[in-house]
Amino acid sequence: MPTLLSRRRVLALAGGATVAAALPAIAAPLDRVIKNGFLSIAVYRDFEPWSWRDGDALKGIDIEVGELLASALALRASFTELIPGDDVAADLRNAVWRGSVVGQAPADVMMHVPIDRQLALANDRAVLIAPYYRESFTMACNREKQPDCEIAPTALKGSPLAAEIDTIPDFYLSSVGGGALRANVKHFPNGPLAVGAAAKGDADAVVATRAQIEHALLTDRERLVQRKGPLPMMLSPGWNVGLAVKDDSRDLGDKLESIVAALIANGKIPAIFERYGVVYRPAAES
Repeated sequence: MPTLLSRRRVLALAGGATVAAALPAIAAPLDRVIKNGFLSIAVYRDFEPWSWRDGDALKGIDIEVGELLASALALRASFTELIPGDDVAADLRNAVWRGSVVGQAPADVMMHVPIDRQLALANDRAVLIAPYYRESFTMACNREKQPDCEIAPTALKGSPLAAEIDTIPDFYLSSVGGGALRANVKHFPNGPLAVGAAAKGDADAVVATRAQIEHALLTDRERLVQRKGPLPMMLSPGWNVGLAVKDDSRDLGDKLESIVAALIANGKIPAIFERYGVVYRPAAES
């Protein structure tokens, strides 16, 4: 579902440049990557729970998965932080096959890429591989203000609602029921802030990704309740999240695919999700 990730943090921050890591990274086939001694990995910037900074330290699910990938190749991980561009095609160009307009070289591999056939066909300089998670949207409610989170969203008319601006959750809340909730939607710069607004009681409910909501429950379970049932009229069925490499790095891609499969099978990737409070959902079969 490339349209989901075309704006607003894979869900559009202006820019499309990368922030340089401590060491330069040059996309390369497997033998050259091994010779370099490190695996350069592009991750999205300020993208909790996937990749964000806690002080000077990078942390998140994609950081830990990336470290496992590098370790499996007997390499160290070198991370590049990516500011999302206008669409995923721009992100793939900046992160994987060309580099950014400010001179940052492409990484060997990019994390958190939507695995989508049309996206792959439209971006043949990048190869989309190794889906490692199935993402989707859900709703969470403030326990005090809206304890029944199974309520039909249209019944929340008149209640303050939260969503990250210009994302599918924003479009969903603004259009469901013929736009009945549009005037009640509060917009936030990112998903965690929207979820936090519901936890604090500044909104009665929030629509966001499952990962964002489940991660927030680690600290806000007493204030938030997660919806169990599906969201009515939510057109997005969910999407697989995987990796991307440059088209001349297919041998690296093949190796990473086998590594990801092994790390899922031995439970190491699901264990990372558990540490961040996110229920591990395997990618759907294509």
